[in-house]
Amino acid sequence: MNFEDIADAGRQIRAAVATVVVGMDDPLEIALATILAGGHVLFEDVPGLGKTLAARSLAAALGLSFRRLQCTPDMLPGDVTGSYVYAPETGDFVFRPGPIFTGLLLADEINRTTPKTQSAMLEAMAERQVTVEGNSFALEPPFHVIATANPIEYEGTYALPEAQLDRFMVRLSVGYLDQHGETEILLGRLRRQQEGTHVDPVLAPGDLVALQQAVEQIHVDPDVAAYCVALAAATRTAQHVSVGASPRGSQSLMLLGRALAALDGRDYVRPDDIKRVAVPVLAHRLTLTPQAWAQGVDPSALITSLVATVAVPPSIAAPRV
Repeated sequence: MNFEDIADAGRQIRAAVATVVVGMDDPLEIALATILAGGHVLFEDVPGLGKTLAARSLAAALGLSFRRLQCTPDMLPGDVTGSYVYAPETGDFVFRPGPIFTGLLLADEINRTTPKTQSAMLEAMAERQVTVEGNSFALEPPFHVIATANPIEYEGTYALPEAQLDRFMVRLSVGYLDQHGETEILLGRLRRQQEGTHVDPVLAPGDLVALQQAVEQIHVDPDVAAYCVALAAATRTAQHVSVGASPRGSQSLMLLGRALAALDGRDYVRPDDIKRVAVPVLAHRLTLTPQAWAQGVDPSALITSLVATVAVPPSIAAPRV
Protein backbone atom coordinates (compact mmCIF):
# COMPACT_ATOMS: atom_id res chain seq x y z
CA MET A 1 0.00 0.00 0.00
CA ASN A 2 1.54 3.33 -1.08
CA PHE A 3 1.02 6.72 0.51
CA GLU A 4 -1.42 7.90 -2.14
CA ASP A 5 -3.60 4.91 -1.21
CA ILE A 6 -3.55 6.03 2.43
CA ALA A 7 -4.46 9.59 1.45
CA ASP A 8 -7.26 8.35 -0.81
CA ALA A 9 -8.66 6.11 1.93
CA GLY A 10 -8.51 9.05 4.34
CA ARG A 11 -10.44 11.28 1.94
CA GLN A 12 -13.13 8.62 1.49
CA ILE A 13 -13.46 8.09 5.23
CA ARG A 14 -13.77 11.82 5.94
CA ALA A 15 -16.29 12.23 3.11
CA ALA A 16 -18.41 9.34 4.44
CA VAL A 17 -18.44 10.79 7.97
CA ALA A 18 -19.19 14.29 6.63
CA THR A 19 -22.49 13.03 5.21
CA VAL A 20 -23.89 13.00 8.76
CA VAL A 21 -21.40 15.04 10.84
CA VAL A 22 -21.26 18.75 10.06
CA GLY A 23 -18.58 21.31 10.89
CA MET A 24 -16.01 18.98 12.46
CA ASP A 25 -13.57 18.62 9.57
CA ASP A 26 -10.38 19.49 11.46
CA PRO A 27 -11.13 17.57 14.70
CA LEU A 28 -12.24 14.54 12.68
CA GLU A 29 -9.06 14.58 10.58
CA ILE A 30 -6.94 14.65 13.72
CA ALA A 31 -9.09 11.91 15.30
CA LEU A 32 -8.64 9.79 12.16
CA ALA A 33 -4.89 10.44 12.19
CA THR A 34 -4.80 9.43 15.87
CA ILE A 35 -6.39 6.09 15.07
CA LEU A 36 -3.97 5.56 12.16
CA ALA A 37 -1.18 6.29 14.65
CA GLY A 38 -2.58 3.66 17.03
CA GLY A 39 -3.77 6.13 19.67
CA HIS A 40 -6.86 7.03 21.68
CA VAL A 41 -8.94 10.22 21.55
CA LEU A 42 -10.51 12.36 24.27
CA PHE A 43 -13.26 14.76 23.17
CA GLU A 44 -13.78 17.39 25.84
CA ASP A 45 -16.69 19.70 25.11
CA VAL A 46 -20.17 20.70 26.19
CA PRO A 47 -23.07 18.30 25.53
CA GLY A 48 -25.00 18.30 22.28
CA LEU A 49 -22.19 19.03 19.82
CA GLY A 50 -22.19 15.65 18.09
CA LYS A 51 -19.28 13.91 19.79
CA THR A 52 -21.12 10.60 20.10
CA LEU A 53 -22.36 10.79 16.52
CA ALA A 54 -18.85 11.55 15.30
CA ALA A 55 -17.39 8.54 17.13
CA ARG A 56 -20.11 6.19 15.90
CA SER A 57 -19.80 7.45 12.31
CA LEU A 58 -16.01 7.17 12.35
CA ALA A 59 -16.22 3.59 13.61
CA ALA A 60 -18.70 2.73 10.85
CA ALA A 61 -16.55 4.27 8.09
CA LEU A 62 -13.48 2.44 9.40
CA GLY A 63 -15.34 -0.87 9.35
CA LEU A 64 -14.83 -1.36 13.08
CA SER A 65 -17.11 -3.03 15.58
CA PHE A 66 -18.51 -0.38 17.91
CA ARG A 67 -19.64 -0.40 21.53
CA ARG A 68 -20.87 2.54 23.57
CA LEU A 69 -20.31 2.67 27.32
CA GLN A 70 -22.38 5.23 29.22
CA CYS A 71 -20.21 5.95 32.24
CA THR A 72 -22.00 6.44 35.57
CA PRO A 73 -20.86 6.69 39.21
CA ASP A 74 -22.18 3.20 40.05
CA MET A 75 -20.38 1.49 37.17
CA LEU A 76 -18.00 -1.30 38.25
CA PRO A 77 -14.77 -2.42 36.55
CA GLY A 78 -16.50 -5.66 35.56
CA ASP A 79 -19.07 -3.66 33.62
CA VAL A 80 -16.19 -2.57 31.37
CA THR A 81 -13.89 -5.58 31.22
CA GLY A 82 -16.37 -8.40 31.68
CA SER A 83 -16.48 -10.94 34.48
CA TYR A 84 -16.69 -14.61 35.34
CA VAL A 85 -20.22 -16.00 35.51
CA TYR A 86 -21.48 -19.36 36.62
CA ALA A 87 -22.48 -21.77 33.85
CA PRO A 88 -25.03 -24.24 35.30
CA GLU A 89 -24.64 -26.67 32.39
CA THR A 90 -20.95 -27.26 33.17
CA GLY A 91 -20.77 -26.23 36.80
CA ASP A 92 -17.82 -23.94 35.98
CA PHE A 93 -17.27 -20.21 35.97
CA VAL A 94 -16.63 -18.90 32.47
CA PHE A 95 -15.43 -15.50 31.37
CA ARG A 96 -18.01 -13.29 29.69
CA PRO A 97 -16.25 -10.44 27.80
CA GLY A 98 -17.38 -6.88 28.48
CA PRO A 99 -17.95 -4.04 26.03
CA ILE A 100 -14.25 -3.22 25.94
CA PHE A 101 -13.77 -6.19 23.61
CA THR A 102 -14.51 -4.24 20.44
CA GLY A 103 -12.79 -2.33 17.67
CA LEU A 104 -13.79 1.14 18.86
CA LEU A 105 -15.11 1.81 22.34
CA LEU A 106 -16.94 5.05 23.03
CA ALA A 107 -16.61 5.85 26.75
CA ASP A 108 -19.28 8.53 27.03
CA GLU A 109 -18.79 11.00 29.91
CA ILE A 110 -15.78 9.09 31.18
CA ASN A 111 -15.31 11.52 34.08
CA ARG A 112 -18.63 10.41 35.59
CA THR A 113 -17.31 7.02 36.61
CA THR A 114 -15.09 6.32 39.62
CA PRO A 115 -11.27 6.14 39.54
CA LYS A 116 -11.47 2.40 40.17
CA THR A 117 -13.47 1.89 36.98
CA GLN A 118 -11.33 4.38 35.07
CA SER A 119 -8.30 2.30 36.01
CA ALA A 120 -9.89 -0.73 34.34
CA MET A 121 -9.70 1.19 31.07
CA LEU A 122 -6.12 2.28 31.77
CA GLU A 123 -4.67 -1.22 31.36
CA ALA A 124 -6.65 -1.77 28.18
CA MET A 125 -5.51 1.54 26.66
CA ALA A 126 -1.88 1.08 27.66
CA GLU A 127 -1.32 -2.64 27.13
CA ARG A 128 -4.21 -3.77 24.91
CA GLN A 129 -5.28 -6.32 27.49
CA VAL A 130 -7.51 -6.63 30.56
CA THR A 131 -6.92 -8.60 33.73
CA VAL A 132 -9.85 -10.21 35.54
CA GLU A 133 -9.32 -12.28 38.68
CA GLY A 134 -5.64 -12.72 37.84
CA ASN A 135 -6.20 -13.84 34.26
CA SER A 136 -5.18 -11.63 31.32
CA PHE A 137 -7.17 -11.41 28.11
CA ALA A 138 -5.71 -9.78 25.01
CA LEU A 139 -7.67 -7.20 23.03
CA GLU A 140 -7.31 -8.04 19.36
CA PRO A 141 -6.15 -5.17 17.15
CA PRO A 142 -7.40 -2.79 16.11
CA PHE A 143 -8.58 -1.49 19.48
CA HIS A 144 -9.19 2.20 20.12
CA VAL A 145 -10.99 4.31 22.71
CA ILE A 146 -12.79 7.55 22.03
CA ALA A 147 -13.88 9.12 25.30
CA THR A 148 -15.97 12.21 25.95
CA ALA A 149 -15.95 14.51 28.95
CA ASN A 150 -17.97 17.56 29.93
CA PRO A 151 -15.58 20.38 30.96
CA ILE A 152 -18.17 22.69 32.53
CA GLU A 153 -20.16 20.42 34.86
CA TYR A 154 -18.20 19.05 37.81
CA GLU A 155 -20.93 17.88 40.22
CA GLY A 156 -20.84 14.10 40.43
CA THR A 157 -17.71 13.79 38.33
CA TYR A 158 -14.22 12.43 38.98
CA ALA A 159 -11.29 14.23 37.42
CA LEU A 160 -9.21 11.99 35.18
CA PRO A 161 -5.83 11.33 36.82
CA GLU A 162 -2.69 12.39 34.97
CA ALA A 163 -1.81 8.77 34.17
CA GLN A 164 -5.17 8.29 32.44
CA LEU A 165 -4.92 11.58 30.53
CA ASP A 166 -1.45 10.64 29.36
CA ARG A 167 -2.86 7.54 27.65
CA PHE A 168 -4.95 9.69 25.33
CA MET A 169 -2.82 10.67 22.35
CA VAL A 170 -4.94 13.79 21.80
CA ARG A 171 -7.58 15.86 23.53
CA LEU A 172 -9.89 17.60 21.08
CA SER A 173 -12.55 20.28 21.38
CA VAL A 174 -15.27 20.78 18.78
CA GLY A 175 -16.82 24.09 19.79
CA TYR A 176 -20.10 25.57 18.61
CA LEU A 177 -20.81 25.63 14.89
CA ASP A 178 -21.42 28.85 13.02
CA GLN A 179 -25.01 29.56 12.01
CA HIS A 180 -24.50 28.11 8.53
CA GLY A 181 -23.22 24.81 9.94
CA GLU A 182 -26.03 24.59 12.47
CA THR A 183 -28.57 25.25 9.72
CA GLU A 184 -27.03 22.37 7.73
CA ILE A 185 -27.67 20.05 10.69
CA LEU A 186 -31.34 21.00 10.70
CA LEU A 187 -31.68 20.61 6.93
CA GLY A 188 -29.94 17.24 7.05
CA ARG A 189 -32.44 16.05 9.65
CA LEU A 190 -35.29 17.16 7.38
CA ARG A 191 -33.82 15.32 4.40
CA ARG A 192 -33.40 12.07 6.36
CA GLN A 193 -36.97 12.17 7.66
CA GLN A 194 -35.83 10.08 10.60
CA GLU A 195 -33.72 10.48 13.72
CA GLY A 196 -31.15 7.81 12.96
CA THR A 197 -28.12 8.20 10.71
CA HIS A 198 -26.16 5.70 8.68
CA VAL A 199 -22.59 5.67 7.38
CA ASP A 200 -21.47 2.98 4.95
CA PRO A 201 -18.12 1.33 5.73
CA VAL A 202 -15.22 2.52 3.61
CA LEU A 203 -12.71 -0.05 4.86
CA ALA A 204 -13.07 -3.80 4.86
CA PRO A 205 -12.06 -5.88 7.91
CA GLY A 206 -8.28 -5.86 8.17
CA ASP A 207 -7.82 -2.73 6.06
CA LEU A 208 -7.27 -0.46 9.06
CA VAL A 209 -4.44 -2.63 10.35
CA ALA A 210 -2.87 -2.52 6.88
CA LEU A 211 -3.15 1.27 6.85
CA GLN A 212 -1.56 1.49 10.30
CA GLN A 213 1.31 -0.71 9.16
CA ALA A 214 1.82 1.47 6.08
CA VAL A 215 1.99 4.60 8.24
CA GLU A 216 4.94 2.99 10.03
CA GLN A 217 6.94 3.46 6.81
CA ILE A 218 6.66 7.27 6.85
CA HIS A 219 10.12 8.85 7.05
CA VAL A 220 10.93 10.92 10.14
CA ASP A 221 14.10 12.99 9.92
CA PRO A 222 16.20 12.80 13.11
CA ASP A 223 15.94 16.59 13.35
CA VAL A 224 12.14 16.32 13.26
CA ALA A 225 12.33 13.85 16.14
CA ALA A 226 14.62 16.27 17.99
CA TYR A 227 12.09 19.07 17.36
CA CYS A 228 9.36 16.94 18.97
CA VAL A 229 11.58 16.40 22.00
CA ALA A 230 12.40 20.12 22.18
CA LEU A 231 8.71 21.03 22.29
CA ALA A 232 7.98 18.49 25.02
CA ALA A 233 11.06 19.54 26.99
CA ALA A 234 10.00 23.19 26.81
CA THR A 235 6.80 22.34 28.71
CA ARG A 236 8.86 21.06 31.63
CA THR A 237 10.53 24.41 32.28
CA ALA A 238 7.66 26.68 31.22
CA GLN A 239 6.27 29.28 33.59
CA HIS A 240 3.01 28.25 35.31
CA VAL A 241 3.77 24.52 34.80
CA SER A 242 4.66 22.22 37.69
CA VAL A 243 4.80 19.01 35.63
CA GLY A 244 5.35 19.06 31.87
CA ALA A 245 4.79 16.50 29.13
CA SER A 246 6.38 13.09 29.51
CA PRO A 247 8.39 11.31 26.78
CA ARG A 248 5.06 9.80 25.74
CA GLY A 249 4.10 13.34 24.72
CA SER A 250 7.07 13.79 22.37
CA GLN A 251 6.49 10.32 20.93
CA SER A 252 2.83 11.15 20.33
CA LEU A 253 3.87 14.30 18.45
CA MET A 254 6.03 12.21 16.14
CA LEU A 255 3.50 9.41 15.63
CA LEU A 256 0.61 11.77 14.96
CA GLY A 257 2.72 13.94 12.66
CA ARG A 258 3.56 10.81 10.71
CA ALA A 259 -0.12 9.89 10.32
CA LEU A 260 -0.99 13.41 9.14
CA ALA A 261 1.76 13.20 6.54
CA ALA A 262 0.29 9.92 5.29
CA LEU A 263 -3.19 11.44 5.04
CA ASP A 264 -1.61 14.21 2.97
CA GLY A 265 -0.05 11.65 0.62
CA ARG A 266 3.52 12.35 1.75
CA ASP A 267 6.19 9.89 2.81
CA TYR A 268 7.89 12.31 5.21
CA VAL A 269 6.96 14.51 8.18
CA ARG A 270 7.26 18.30 8.08
CA PRO A 271 7.60 20.66 11.06
CA ASP A 272 4.17 22.08 10.21
CA ASP A 273 2.66 18.64 10.90
CA ILE A 274 4.14 18.76 14.40
CA LYS A 275 3.04 22.35 14.99
CA ARG A 276 -0.51 21.53 13.92
CA VAL A 277 -0.94 18.84 16.58
CA ALA A 278 1.11 20.40 19.38
CA VAL A 279 -1.91 21.75 21.28
CA PRO A 280 -4.13 18.61 21.12
CA VAL A 281 -1.15 16.40 21.98
CA LEU A 282 0.53 18.41 24.74
CA ALA A 283 -2.01 20.69 26.44
CA HIS A 284 -3.77 17.95 28.43
CA ARG A 285 -0.42 16.62 29.63
CA LEU A 286 0.45 19.76 31.60
CA THR A 287 -0.06 20.07 35.33
CA LEU A 288 -0.33 23.75 36.19
CA THR A 289 0.94 25.31 39.39
CA PRO A 290 -1.77 26.13 41.96
CA GLN A 291 -1.30 29.84 41.28
CA ALA A 292 -1.72 29.36 37.51
CA TRP A 293 -4.79 27.21 38.06
CA ALA A 294 -6.32 29.86 40.33
CA GLN A 295 -5.58 32.55 37.74
CA GLY A 296 -7.29 30.55 35.00
CA VAL A 297 -4.20 30.07 32.85
CA ASP A 298 -5.10 28.19 29.67
CA PRO A 299 -2.77 25.22 28.91
CA SER A 300 -3.61 25.47 25.21
CA ALA A 301 -2.42 29.08 25.14
CA LEU A 302 0.78 28.01 26.89
CA ILE A 303 1.50 25.41 24.21
CA THR A 304 0.74 27.91 21.45
CA SER A 305 3.28 30.33 22.93
CA LEU A 306 5.88 27.57 23.22
CA VAL A 307 5.40 26.56 19.59
CA ALA A 308 6.07 30.19 18.65
CA THR A 309 9.30 30.31 20.66
CA VAL A 310 10.89 26.87 20.14
CA ALA A 311 13.09 27.14 17.08
CA VAL A 312 12.74 24.72 14.18
CA PRO A 313 16.13 23.14 13.38
CA PRO A 314 17.58 24.85 10.28
CA SER A 315 17.99 21.58 8.39
CA ILE A 316 14.20 20.99 8.40
CA ALA A 317 12.94 24.57 8.30
CA ALA A 318 12.89 24.46 4.49
CA PRO A 319 10.46 22.09 2.72
CA ARG A 320 11.87 18.81 1.47
CA VAL A 321 12.20 18.38 -2.31
